Amino acid sequence: MRAVVIDDGDLRVDERPDPVPGPTEVVVSVASAGLNGADILQRRGLYPAPAGAPVDIPGLEFSGVVAALGADVRGVTVGDRVMGIVAGGAQATMVAVDARHLLHVPNHVSLLDAGGFAEAATTAYDALVTQAHLSAGDRVLITGAAGGVGTAAVQLAHALGAQVIASVRSLAQHDAVAALGADEVLEPDAAAVHGPFDVVLELVGAPSLEAALGSLNIGARIAVVGVGAGAKAQVNLLVLMGARAQISGATLRARGAEEKAAIAAAMERDVVPLLAAGALTVPVAATFGLDDVRSAYDRFTAGGKLGKVLLVCDEELSRR
Repeated sequence: MRAVVIDDGDLRVDERPDPVPGPTEVVVSVASAGLNGADILQRRGLYPAPAGAPVDIPGLEFSGVVAALGADVRGVTVGDRVMGIVAGGAQATMVAVDARHLLHVPNHVSLLDAGGFAEAATTAYDALVTQAHLSAGDRVLITGAAGGVGTAAVQLAHALGAQVIASVRSLAQHDAVAALGADEVLEPDAAAVHGPFDVVLELVGAPSLEAALGSLNIGARIAVVGVGAGAKAQVNLLVLMGARAQISGATLRARGAEEKAAIAAAMERDVVPLLAAGALTVPVAATFGLDDVRSAYDRFTAGGKLGKVLLVCDEELSRR
């Protein structure tokens, strides 16, 4: 197979042995793979792959077609259109994945777009629903709402009946984020004064979190899943106590196989039907071929994008 390889901070495409499925795994021929912040950090040497994942092949999400099955796999067949998350190795023409971690790709969704769905949508679902217990009627602030997780979160919160306030720095993207389901789209400096909020999904980091702490409803829930603007915040504990608020944080990558299987089952039950019904989409900012991977990473880090940057690993498959 061909794979993106991190080599002392640089990126290249190299030949690697084709993966062989373990008893509970499948091998997927990859159509496309979404870029995520974790890939950028791994390239910089700041986010090593967890045990069991390829140490130098990045990529946390993929779409494609099942090419081979492990001996104990049931309920999946060769040729199935699938998508999913892995702890690494998705930016390649083939990837091995636990069959329980797969999601099916609805018929009307292209495999190109599906490559940017699983990580963003699962992160949004885990933060909003599992951690923050978002309910219909809640007023939710989503910071950094123009990125991959942000656009997924806006759509998901809207579909669940919440009132969505989105924080987006670029004025040029406000209308597009509103079209995804945001009731209000504001610049970051203005967002805090539009509370109080029942839920805050923090995708930016410390400065944004500090501003949001003063705009909480009683019993508010804050879920932190992004710290690109800074990881260390000053928290006024009296404010937190007065609001009887909770702060949680989580990542998906290092979770165990059983927990990832449970999350995938919840996604298949609660979120994939929304994608199938058209209530969720995958906004795509840009696509790049596998051999143009450096440009893909440059586009991701340049900022100012709406939605996902996708790496096309197999051009023919991506058109299916």
